[in-house]
Order: sequence, then C-alpha cells, then structure tokens
Amino acid sequence: MDVFRTDRIRNVVLLGHSGSGKTSLTEAMAYLSGMTNRLGKVTDGNTVSDFEKEEIKRKCSISTTLVPVVWGKNKINVLDTPGMFDFVGEAQEAASAADAAVIVVSGKAGVQVGTQKAWELCEKYNLPRMIFVTEMDQDDVSYREVVEQLTELYGKRIAPLHMPLRENGKFVGYINIVKNKGRRYIEKDKKEECPIPDYSVEYLEKYRETLMESVAETSEEFMDRYFGGEEFSVAEISAALAMNVGDGTIVPVCMGSPVNLQGVSNLLDDICGYFPDPSTRPCAGINLDTNEIFEANYDFAKPKSATIFKTIVDPFLGKYSMIKVCSGVIKSDDVLYNVDQESEEKLSKLYVLEGSKPIEVPELHAGDIGAIAKLGDARTGDSLATKNNQVRYGKPDVSTPYTAKRYKPKNKADVDKISQAFAKMMQEDLTMKAVNDSANHQTLLYGMGDQHIDIIVSKLLERYKVEVELSRPKVAFRETIRKNSDVEAKYKKQSGGHGQYGHVKMRFSASGDLEKPYVFEQEVVGGAVPKNYFPAVEKGIQEAVQKGPLAAYPVVGVKAVLYDGSYHPVDSSEMAFKTAAIQAFKKGFMEASPVLLEPIVSMKITVDDKYTGDIMGDLNKRRGRVLGMNPDHKGHTIIEADVPELEIYGYGTTLRSMTGGSGDFSYEFARYEQAPSDIQAKEIEARASKVEKAEE
Repeated sequence: MDVFRTDRIRNVVLLGHSGSGKTSLTEAMAYLSGMTNRLGKVTDGNTVSDFEKEEIKRKCSISTTLVPVVWGKNKINVLDTPGMFDFVGEAQEAASAADAAVIVVSGKAGVQVGTQKAWELCEKYNLPRMIFVTEMDQDDVSYREVVEQLTELYGKRIAPLHMPLRENGKFVGYINIVKNKGRRYIEKDKKEECPIPDYSVEYLEKYRETLMESVAETSEEFMDRYFGGEEFSVAEISAALAMNVGDGTIVPVCMGSPVNLQGVSNLLDDICGYFPDPSTRPCAGINLDTNEIFEANYDFAKPKSATIFKTIVDPFLGKYSMIKVCSGVIKSDDVLYNVDQESEEKLSKLYVLEGSKPIEVPELHAGDIGAIAKLGDARTGDSLATKNNQVRYGKPDVSTPYTAKRYKPKNKADVDKISQAFAKMMQEDLTMKAVNDSANHQTLLYGMGDQHIDIIVSKLLERYKVEVELSRPKVAFRETIRKNSDVEAKYKKQSGGHGQYGHVKMRFSASGDLEKPYVFEQEVVGGAVPKNYFPAVEKGIQEAVQKGPLAAYPVVGVKAVLYDGSYHPVDSSEMAFKTAAIQAFKKGFMEASPVLLEPIVSMKITVDDKYTGDIMGDLNKRRGRVLGMNPDHKGHTIIEADVPELEIYGYGTTLRSMTGGSGDFSYEFARYEQAPSDIQAKEIEARASKVEKAEE
C-alpha cells in the first residue's frame, strides 16, 4: 500500500445500533475501492471485517476492525465497531483514535438506543459526524420518518444531503439536495441524471431551505446574499458544508443500500470532501522531561510520537499493537521508547491491517493508523516516542465492567494455562477482568454483560483449548457479635511423656470497628498465664476469625480480652494455649448473639426520565434504599441507592430489558450491615449442608 501524507488521510469510525449495517457498509466500501474483488456478506461469514470465528458463528461484530479504503487520492481508515452494548469498549477505543464518525441507522428500525449512544460517544470525543441510513432498497422504509426522528432529537443540526427516488415502491435513485438534481442508478455504483419527480418537490424545498440557512450562517456576506434572494453555487455550498461539518454545527444525512452498492460511492466522496484530515484536529500530550504540554497536532515535522489505542493478541496472528501516529513520521526501522513501560523497542516492520491481513508499509505519517507486530510489553493506552522527547498521551476511556461470574477450571491441571490465557485476553479487551478473590476463595470473571462473558469463555476454548465452568459468585458475608460473653476453655491431653495443657478465661464483646477482624487485649494478673503465652493466645484468635463458627465466613469487629487462666510448668506449650484460645473463641462467639453481616453497595443508575418509576419499583424488590434522584439535564435521571450485594446479581440484564438497552449503572462497596434473619438462616443452612457433605 502507498504511503499517505496527513492531508490525504481520513480516520472514520462507524458507529450505530447492532444490526444497523456497519459491517455491510464497510464491505461495500472495500469492494468499490478495489480492495476486494467480491462483495462479502455477514450472513455468509466472509466479510473483511468480521473474520474471527466467534463473529462468523454469531453473525455480528464483537471487536473493532481496521479497513483502509483508498478513494481517489485519499486513504480512509475505516474503523468498523460492534454495536452490541456488551462490546462498547471496542467502540470507545475506536472513537478515541478517530477524527470523524459515520453513525449508521437502519432505515427499517429507525433511530434506536444504539444510535443515541453513538451520538453521545461522538459528543464526548467532539467528533464531526454524518448519518448514513441503510436498507433503502426495502419497500417499507421511510427515509422521511428517520430524518424527522433525528431532527426531533438533535434539532437544526440535522441536514439531509440526499433524498430517495422510488418508482412503483422500488428504490431507483436519489436527489442530490446540494446540486438540486436527480440521479438514477444504472448498475453497481454507476448513475445517470434524471428529472426530479413532482411528489418530491415539497420535501426537497424544505430540506434545501434547511441547508441554505446553514450555509448562510457561515458568514455575514452569505447572510446578506441569502436574504437578497441570491442562489449559492455548488462550490460555495460544499465549502460552507465542510466548515460546518468540521465544527459539528451541521450533521449531514445520506442514504443508500450497501448490499446493492447504492449510495456508498456518494458517502465515500462526502467523507473525503466534508470530513477533516487529522492535521485540523488538536492532539496534545505531556513532555515528561519538561512537564510542559507537547502540542503534537498530527504535525509530521515534529518529533515522532504515537499512542497505542488497541491491542490484538491472537495465537495464530500473534500480537499487534494498533497505533495512531500523533506527530512525525514513523519508519519501519525506528527505535521507539515506550514511555509507560520505560523500555526501548526496535521496530522490525510496520503494517496497515486490512481486516485480518497485515500489509507491510515503509512508513506512517502523522495522523495515520497502522500496526506494529510483537511490541514487547506494550499495552493499550501506552505512548511511544523517542527517548530524548518522551511524550505521554491520555489513555482511551473505556467503561468499567460490573457483571461478574465465578469461574472454575473443568480440569484442575489447566489453572496456569487459564490464568496465562486470561492475561493475554485482558491485554486485548480492557472491559474484561479476571480477579482472584482470595478472601472468598473464588476466581471471578468480570465483563460488560452475560453475552460478553459467554464469548470470553468461548474464545478461551477455541483459542487456548481450555474450559471453565461458570456459576453465581459467592457474596462476601461477614460474621460478628452483638452481645458480650465470658467463657473459659481448657485444652488438656496426656499421652505418655509430656502432655499438653492450656487454660484460658476470656471475655468477648463487639469492638465497634468492622474494618478490623479483632482487637486483642490481656488483663492477666499475678502470672496466672505467663507472658510468653500471650502471643500464642492471640495467634489462636487470629486463626479462629478467618472462618467464623456461625457459617464459616470471616469474622469482623470482635474484641477479645484474656483475663485469667492457668498453666502447667511442664505440659504447657504455645500450641496448647493457641488451641485453648480457638476453643474459647468458638464458644464465646456463639454465646454473644452472633449475626451475619452482608455487604452493601452504593449504586448509581443512569436512565431516561421515563423509566425512573420502573427502576424504583425494581430497587424496592431488591431491598434497595433510594438516597436521591438527580437530573443530568440531558434527559436522564441519575438514581443513587444503597443495595445489598446479594441482590445485584444479573442486574445488568434486568436494567437493559427494562430500559431497552439505554440504562447504565455502576457500583462500589459501601459498608457491612446486619442481614435480615431469613437470609441469615438460609446461609447458615447452606453452610451446614456443606459440612454434612464433607463429612460423608
């Protein structure tokens, strides 16, 4: 592939609801540009961008793919992203590397939750955007309705550039609103001029008026001419549009049918004509030597630097770090310094990826996107620069996973294999976490939703040939006491020669500090228990609090006071006193009104205003306490609530089904509270049955 200068590059992310046609659009772009010689289909599993086995099996995208499309003198780096909410991290990484976005909307389904989430992502990264309405070849699709839905949501920024032409219900061409002319499709992407039918005139005038108003607002001279009734030339309209699209004040709407190659060449022309090249976008990092801001701004003349926005780790392809060059020109034999890992790397080869196919290139100019193979310890978010100009850039901001499942290896011998495989997969997917929860003796897998976790497990088997079983995570209950007790325990053993003797009298009470397992004090008078046995008694308490007598959960908030006892000059030992202390603890704990404590989490749930009633009702069922409701002034309400951790399992799925996928939530541990008696009884019974099974 040729080397492209910064002004000839367009970095475009395709965003939208799952199933809206992003991958089919990418496929049509690749075919029209001559990159491929056949038009693949998602249903046939042969597209450029859905090449993973899981994607082919499920017939949907689950990771972002780069497809560089050469159109005229420009290279468009198309980032095809998944639309499913479980893979939002992939879309977030791609948006952080893009300079503009095409939001793909299904003509049949209209504006969906994924459309609105895509818009919000563009707002976050301040991306110029266009909207492309697909499925125009289908009979019952109303382009006008989609435009009205968009206008209702986003106001005067929405400006259609095309309108469909239909004959006998069939999609046969379009009206170019900028040129005010009709076009009929002949074959593939070829078209010919045709008259504008009378039935289109009303809406054409309305859409053209909207467009002309936007053009007039770009300068006072244009405004005067507009009010004077003058017509703008096509060149003037196009120049004004490019300016307005670049600053986000206009969002053009185009349409077509990618599966029939209709409207795709227009979109490619518009991307090259209206979207900015990287040099017009700001890009800054911190120079670590001077602590000053380094204005990279995709300037090829500045010292070379880049950021890794995505990592691909595949057992067959190997490891590729996908980079966006922030400044300078990176060449295949360069030595780059990884600012985050503090290591130097000599590059052997530079690539651009055409889906799964690496194409070698000699150099990448500022603003371009490419890949480096086998880049040591490099991770997503790392910054690459030269050793004498160390620049660090911000990392992609991806969502935190809150859906957790417990996992166990099917084969115990695979424990190491699984942890190594998960470590590689976590480099690739920042929204996945494998956590060893040693306090509760379980390993947890976190993802963005149940489907995400299922695909992780599926990939684990397919790529690394190891299997895990998933189950509901154990909730980290704790045990404590509410009253006081006073007990004694004697450990006495005689078995020829030295015996064992330890005798303690102890008081137990609530310490009031649930952060610490126990507080140990001694008030022994007159050497009833020699000082050298005090540590042994504390050791016994330390051991006993790890598994409480009530339901084998860790103990918190207990104060233990050793105040008396006795010893034997020959038979007493540290082990005997430790054992006596354990016995005293068990007895004293059970006599001091023991209770189970459950973890409470603080939740923040963001939903559209219309769903607040449903969410509140559901939280009540989950024993939640609503603490507050705050509007975010964007049509959403943020509900804050305290909810027992036991009740939030599966909440992500419930929230999505209640809000049509628009709801979002996060939580963090807040504190422990006494569990209701029915829940305590259930946990104690479950523990008793486990003990019985173990004894059998």
